Amino acid sequence: MNLPESDSEEELPPGWEERVTADGSVFYANHLTKNTQWTHPRTGRKKMVSGELPYGWERCIDKTTQKIIYIDHENRRTTYTDPRLAFAVEEKEHPTDFRQRFDSSSTALQVLHGRDLTGKVALVTGASTGIGYETARSLAKHSCTVIFACRNLNLAQAAVDRISEEKSSAASVCEPIYLELTSLKSVTDCANVIKTKYKKLDMLILNAGVFGLPFTKTVDGYETMFQVNHLAQFHLTNLLLPLLVNESRIVILSSESHRFSNLTVDNLPTTLSPDIASKYSDMTAYNNSKLCNILFARQLAKRLQSLGIGVFSVHPGNMVSSSLSRNWWLYRLLFVLVRPFTKSLQQAASTTIFCATAPELNGVTGIYFNNCFRCQESDSAQSDELAAILWDVSVEMINRH
Repeated sequence: MNLPESDSEEELPPGWEERVTADGSVFYANHLTKNTQWTHPRTGRKKMVSGELPYGWERCIDKTTQKIIYIDHENRRTTYTDPRLAFAVEEKEHPTDFRQRFDSSSTALQVLHGRDLTGKVALVTGASTGIGYETARSLAKHSCTVIFACRNLNLAQAAVDRISEEKSSAASVCEPIYLELTSLKSVTDCANVIKTKYKKLDMLILNAGVFGLPFTKTVDGYETMFQVNHLAQFHLTNLLLPLLVNESRIVILSSESHRFSNLTVDNLPTTLSPDIASKYSDMTAYNNSKLCNILFARQLAKRLQSLGIGVFSVHPGNMVSSSLSRNWWLYRLLFVLVRPFTKSLQQAASTTIFCATAPELNGVTGIYFNNCFRCQESDSAQSDELAAILWDVSVEMINRH
């Protein structure tokens, strides 16, 4: 029988202790009655821990007591408590049933607190500045190997150097690789370099994007915002699929702006036509590209589900102060005016990092996230028909080149 709630539902009653079995199952010991049980004495829920011990920790047997102890070599302390308990997650009756651990105020580094990503490989597009930089920085500071896929290698190297000043070992796990999203050939070349250098990708984070552009065409003849925000990264993902493994994650940055898209099943091919200059609106083009991000994630999740690869689309935050507004002075002014009321770059990167790394999302796919929690997309974004048409149109556009 569950006990009455305390000020903290998760707080154990007096005399109780939380422990972990060798396979990661959490159990609860009552020192007063000398009994143990699998469910939390207040919530009645079961928990699990997963993954390796945090960096610098070691599990040993105390020679005197023969009990399991945990040694924190960095801070030179010893405890009987498994440090992974701080990040234990509840067992779920349904794969998409999970409790919210973070919110709009959480930062990417808070999401990763205590995690060791040694051996993991992540690719982040547009990692040299803004949200992409904070995403890459947070991963690198937790020993993840990070590929900075950027069009300006000087800026990318400068970003790596800044991270190395904080964590010296980051220099050996961060690598800038050239990627120009306005050229499908550059995307192909970039993918070929990555496949030559790396055997796997644990995280593919499609972060790069442009906003507020006047009507322009890429070297491939497509409207620039559509190609950079969707088509080129769609192409990159498909080229890199052979590197993705079971439990790899693909995270695609979208936006709440997708709710104002005018794409439909009937107008999608014509709306994406290169000959739309007379009807062009930069905000509409941006909104459409952000809907494409979610539709791409939806269709990709269906195709990869049997492989155990998770696919997520995310909203990082509204009008976050980044270089996104650089293309028009009025947008730059608006972003400056609202800066005190919007997320920091670290906060804006938190949902991306959560979807890329959270243990409770193992086995989950095809969901749109905002503030590190599931969010309901627009009706258009839930259209399997529209997602399938976008996929076919995107493949056709790429095959022309």
